[in-house]
Amino acid sequence: MTSIASVTLEVADPTAAERFLATAFGLGGQIRLRASEAPTTGFRGFTLSLVVSQPANVDALVDAAVDAGAATLKPAAKSLWGYGGVVQAPDGTIWQVASSSKKDTGPAARQIDEIVLLLGVEDVKASKQFYVDHGLTVAKSFGSKYVEFATGSGPVKLALYKRRGLAKLVGVSPDGTGSHRLTVDSDAGTFTDPDGFAWATASENASL
Repeated sequence: MTSIASVTLEVADPTAAERFLATAFGLGGQIRLRASEAPTTGFRGFTLSLVVSQPANVDALVDAAVDAGAATLKPAAKSLWGYGGVVQAPDGTIWQVASSSKKDTGPAARQIDEIVLLLGVEDVKASKQFYVDHGLTVAKSFGSKYVEFATGSGPVKLALYKRRGLAKLVGVSPDGTGSHRLTVDSDAGTFTDPDGFAWATASENASL
């Protein structure tokens, strides 16, 4: 089964981005950083989601992110599916923090249960087939709207979402040009998907 070891974000200031990740979310090796000035404007076509167990944990992480310099795109609030909020890091990466629970079951903690990379794609069915052809296994599929892959024990999960739908979900315009400023580090091999998302073997980026 394909496993995603980490994702590499290309940022203008790796030191500042590393400080934000540590201060806001307590993240380290799951998110790697590489210096880049690659041109990019608007929505970069992906989000990173932090899945937690209860609303209090959402609030704790969102508040920490804002205190560390993130901008609020969607304040944390209840929805049909649970509770969550969206912030944008100083380096431009969009982070969703969410829980399927609407009630707290304990004291607040900055405990992250899952990290999910959501890729916004133009054609979910075509991208789904592309990834299946590259060895990934579908775990859940909802037609042309959403696909989730089984990525084993790797620290990062993968899902596909319609690009416009993902942009709407996080409260930004779907328009964007240039680099995604993202590389997926896995054991699936080196390739670029139909929407321009780059994949590399985890060992290639192990030193970053």
